[in-house]
Amino acid sequence: MPDDEEVLRWLDEAFPRILREARERDAHLVFLDESGFMLTPVVRRTLWPRGVTPILPVAPRRDRISAISCITLSPKRYLPGLYFELLPTNQNVNAERVVAFLKQLKESLPRFTVIWDGNRIHSKARLVKAFLAANPSVVAEDFPGYMPDLNPDEGVWGYTKYGRLPNFAPRNAQELRERVEAELQRLKRQAYSLYSFIENTDLPLLL
Repeated sequence: MPDDEEVLRWLDEAFPRILREARERDAHLVFLDESGFMLTPVVRRTLWPRGVTPILPVAPRRDRISAISCITLSPKRYLPGLYFELLPTNQNVNAERVVAFLKQLKESLPRFTVIWDGNRIHSKARLVKAFLAANPSVVAEDFPGYMPDLNPDEGVWGYTKYGRLPNFAPRNAQELRERVEAELQRLKRQAYSLYSFIENTDLPLLL
C-alpha cells in the first residue's frame, strides 16, 4: 500500500505526464483491471415479506468466471468505451491472457497507453514485456502501488456485482456467463455510467 505522499506525487507529476505523452502520440487512455464472478451470489439486503427469511438457492459447484475489462478514453474528446473478455470457466487470468487481450484491443485502438496496477501479470511479466517491446504503439504505466480507488475500471466490477447482480443465484456457470455478458454489453452502451466511474476516482481529468 503506497503512502499518501507517493499517491499525491503520482497524481501531481506522473499522471499529467501520462496524459501529455498520450496526447502527443494521439493515443487512447486505457484503464485495465481483472475480476471474477462466482456461482455463490453476492448477498445484499432486499425487499421481502416481513417475518420471512429470504433463501437463495446456491449451486453445489464452486465454478468461477474470470474476466478482464478496460475503460478507454479517446485522445481528443475523451469519449469513453468499454472492452471486456470473459475467460473459460475456472481459468485464471495470467500474463498470456493479458497479452491476448492487449492484442485484441490493439485491433480497435492502434495506439494506447494502458494504466494498471503492479500485479505480477502486468508490466513485470516476461510475456507482457516482450509484447510491449514488439509493439511500441502500446505504452504501459503503473498506478502507485495497489490503489483500486484510482482505477475507473474498478467501477465496472463494483457496479456489475453489487448494482446489477446482487442476490443473483445462477444454476450453473453457463447461466452466470450469459448474465455477466449481458450486463457488460449493456454497460458498453452507457457512456454516462463509464464517465461516472472515472469521476468517482481522484484522477485529475476534466471530462
